[in-house]
Amino acid sequence: MSGFDRGDFFLADCPARLAVELIADKWTVVVLFGLSKGPVRHGELIELIGGISRKVLTQTLRRLEAHGLVRRHAYAEVPPRVEYELTPLGATLIDPIHVLTEWARANGEAVLDALDAGADPVADSG
Repeated sequence: MSGFDRGDFFLADCPARLAVELIADKWTVVVLFGLSKGPVRHGELIELIGGISRKVLTQTLRRLEAHGLVRRHAYAEVPPRVEYELTPLGATLIDPIHVLTEWARANGEAVLDALDAGADPVADSG
C-alpha cells in the first residue's frame, strides 16, 4: 500500500495535478533550465536547447508565462528585442530540476539497459 490516502493527491481538478501536468510536458523542464542563468532571447533559447522548433518554443513560453513561471519583456527598440526570464515562482523549480538531472545522469544508462533488455514499453503501459 502506498502512503497516500485515496483521493488526497492528483485528482483531476487538484492544483498539484495541474502543476505536475504543466512541468511534465516534454519541453517545459528544458526551457526552464535554459532560463535558469538569467534573461534569454528566443533565438538564444533555440540554440541552447536544440531540437525544439520555434513554434513549440513559443507555445511552451506562452504556457509558462500564463502559469506565472516565466516573464516576457519586450523592449521598445528597433529591431524589436524580447527576453524571457524566470519569475520567482519559476525559479523555485530550478533545484528540483537539478535533482532530476542528477538522477538522470546516475540512472540513464540503467534505463537504456532495461529498454535494450527487451522491455516492451507498449505492453507495460497499461
